[in-house]
Amino acid sequence: MAQSAHNPVGQQQKIIVPNKHGEKLVGLLHETGSEKIVILCHGFRSTKETTTITNLAIALENEGISAFRFDFAGNGESEGTFQYGNYRREADDLHAVIQHFSEANRAASTILGHSKGGDVVLLYASKYHGIRTVVNVSGRYDLKRGMEERLGKDFVETIKKEGYLDVKNKTGDVSYRVTEESLMDRLSTDMHEACLQIDKNASKQTLVNFVFIVLWVLTVHGSADEIIPVEDALEFSKIIPNHKLHVIEGADHCYTSHQAELVSVVLDFIKAALQQDKATSN
Repeated sequence: MAQSAHNPVGQQQKIIVPNKHGEKLVGLLHETGSEKIVILCHGFRSTKETTTITNLAIALENEGISAFRFDFAGNGESEGTFQYGNYRREADDLHAVIQHFSEANRAASTILGHSKGGDVVLLYASKYHGIRTVVNVSGRYDLKRGMEERLGKDFVETIKKEGYLDVKNKTGDVSYRVTEESLMDRLSTDMHEACLQIDKNASKQTLVNFVFIVLWVLTVHGSADEIIPVEDALEFSKIIPNHKLHVIEGADHCYTSHQAELVSVVLDFIKAALQQDKATSN
């Protein structure tokens, strides 16, 4: 059973949610007492403590919207071993978190992910029902790209020959290991196909519940992103229905000098979606 500390509104509560593999996922709930909750997902080799995720959680809390930021299995405070790839498994971690709040009669209205987390929230929307708003901050469209920069030119040959590749940091220590299985996991994760499923999923949900439900997606990307090119955002906007694209001029991958603008864009979108939700349910 999931555990949560009982703290008053306005304080961060540490909450532990078991995933389907029995690993404990650790997160912080910025509690405002709102019925709806925004779930925030970090990126690759990152945690719930990253500046972008923390700033967004605090901004939502200041607007009276509860936010929950957590560590995927194998990252931060959560149990499990870090694994390269793992996109679909992280979407399942997100599902465990949403289920936890659902069982406590709290609805996750919005899921937001930064970088790899952006892919995870889109994968979630392609597989599961019930989310009205998805925010993809700097997600990668083509997962076959971006590996050479991290793993070196001959990474495929090395992994096939040795069975793995150890990625080292600047001091020569091993940061993480890429196995052939984890490499294949990433290469077999097709974001194009997943995004095509989002529309079908939303349509199915509408038919099942006899309620007109529209899933809204926002993609935010920096024009000066040095890790994932802004072209990836344009690809998402071509195929995701009910999609809004916002490019922040001059912003890098971590929005180093553009945190305020990122927060403003995201807040406006989430608040508009919540308003629309309220109008529909009245």
